[in-house]
Amino acid sequence: MRTQTRYIILFFSIFFALNIFSQDRIEVLDQKLKDLSKTVPQLKEKVEFSLNGSSIQELLTGIATLHNLNVTVDPSVTGKIYNNFTNVPVSEVFIFLCKQYNLDIVFTGSIMYFTPIPTAPVEPKKVVVKQLQIRYDTAKSQISFDLQNDSLIMVCKEITRKTGKNIILSPELTSKTVNSFIQDLPLETALENLAFANTLTIFSTDGGKTYMIEKADKPIDKSTSPKQGNGTNPQTGQASGLTVKSDVTDRVSLSVLNTPIADVLASVTSKMNKSYFLFSELKGNISLNVENVTYDQFLTRLFNGTDFTYKKDSSIYLIGQRKIEGLRATKIYQFKYRTTDKIMDIIPAELKKDVEMYIYHEQNSLIMSGSQPRINEIYALLLQLDKVVPVISIDVIIFDVRDTRSVSTGIDAGIGTPPPSANTLLSGLDMSLSANVINNIISGINGFGALNLGNVGPNFYINIKALETRGYLKVRSTPKIATLNGTDAKLSIGSTEYYLETTTTLVGSVTGGAQTQINYKPINADLSVSITPVLSADEYVTLDIKVKQSTFTDRISSTAPPGTINRDFTSKIRVKNSETIILGGLEEYDNTESTTGIPILSRIPILKWLFSSVTKGKTKNRLVIVVKPTVIY
Repeated sequence: MRTQTRYIILFFSIFFALNIFSQDRIEVLDQKLKDLSKTVPQLKEKVEFSLNGSSIQELLTGIATLHNLNVTVDPSVTGKIYNNFTNVPVSEVFIFLCKQYNLDIVFTGSIMYFTPIPTAPVEPKKVVVKQLQIRYDTAKSQISFDLQNDSLIMVCKEITRKTGKNIILSPELTSKTVNSFIQDLPLETALENLAFANTLTIFSTDGGKTYMIEKADKPIDKSTSPKQGNGTNPQTGQASGLTVKSDVTDRVSLSVLNTPIADVLASVTSKMNKSYFLFSELKGNISLNVENVTYDQFLTRLFNGTDFTYKKDSSIYLIGQRKIEGLRATKIYQFKYRTTDKIMDIIPAELKKDVEMYIYHEQNSLIMSGSQPRINEIYALLLQLDKVVPVISIDVIIFDVRDTRSVSTGIDAGIGTPPPSANTLLSGLDMSLSANVINNIISGINGFGALNLGNVGPNFYINIKALETRGYLKVRSTPKIATLNGTDAKLSIGSTEYYLETTTTLVGSVTGGAQTQINYKPINADLSVSITPVLSADEYVTLDIKVKQSTFTDRISSTAPPGTINRDFTSKIRVKNSETIILGGLEEYDNTESTTGIPILSRIPILKWLFSSVTKGKTKNRLVIVVKPTVIY
């Protein structure tokens, strides 16, 4: 009984296993999605999509976002979808994608990982290179070939290798095969027969050095001169006017007008046997005329002003848009003789286009990242700008000359306390006569003829003044300043005085009142000089000079602010290195005259000397500046 039971169990186990393995992969996925939908009800939600060329990656990501599902898509999943889903459960969409695009789902809890089902690797077909039957007699310049379904491009390469003549194919002929049998014919005749037998046309563009082959359904123009109009050969679509110097094989001459850049590049590259790799499609036309330039120089001129550039990696030229990572370059320029200040403003905006630049102050350097040709242009400009900046020492001598004169004359008489008895006779006349002195003088005069004067009172006095003063003041300042060429040099010398300001504020209250606030306010007077030197190539220095001077005058009262007198001028001069120039002549004149005396009598001639007092003053100020620039390298 036990043995029989074991056989029954083993039989059902094998049957169940065979049944599972025989199930279709899609049925297994469908069952797993149904089981998962019990815990993830979002799989039962309906979707509506109308797709026209969207990728599977975008569709799965969109469904996961809209229905809050945990979906991960392998990066190798590719393909475009052109379907319309209306009122379809999410799980059915997943089954459809897996069936249609050969996908599998790996379940980890509620996470669904979509991955492509690996296919068996396909062994690459072995390419057997056929030996071309081409023979060339160099002595007789005759060629023989036996061609049967041979690649035209390989035939042209072999003929070029054997004969040294360049043969250029039209782009649509790269996959064409040819059949022909030629026995001992001149090269040009053999090529014409080859073209005729295979419905092609052939012509020479430079007197037999280069041959162009294209389809026979286009008109033939065998002119060897550069074509007009769009600058391309109408048979080939390639750049016309292309020649290679016979004595210098690595140089090219080219003249094209409004020609596609891609065609020009293909023509020149074929001529010069260069290898290149395109990162992006070359779009746009160009007009170009170069003579005897290298391939690198040709590429630089070809891409100048466009969004394309190149970079050489060993012997291969990498060509594409400037912003492509593989074509970017980074370079650091460290300044030797100047700082990085304002350097970003000096570089033209056109050169900075598509180039990121950063100033590294710690090392006085400029970091550049972007297109290699554009960086090379900026680097060459920086080499020219990074020169020794001259230091200019400026000697400034400032003279402020003041000449003051004043004259005071007159007689003062009065009654009161007599003034002190001290009198001045030599450095000016300033005498005070008391009543006793006056009476003694009167007594000495009385007795002359009929003259008889009475005495004055005891409190009477007379002051006699005849005084002239003159002052001469010469102030000299000799500062010395130095600055870089083209940079401002400034100097300021001044003084500050204070005046009293009283502010009274009324305070509103029952009894009323006032608050008084006392402040001392400053006022400045100074001499400021600003000089900007610019050195030219002929050792002359252009000086932009600005001078401003202010001085104090007398106060009208002890608490009032002093008055100020301002003098300033601006000058731009040119002087030779180490020569001196004098500026200035700013003069100030001040004439004053005041008279005090008895009305009417003080205006009568002769008598006014006895009944008035006169004070006259004259002041003259002059400012002179001497400047001497000296260049120090």
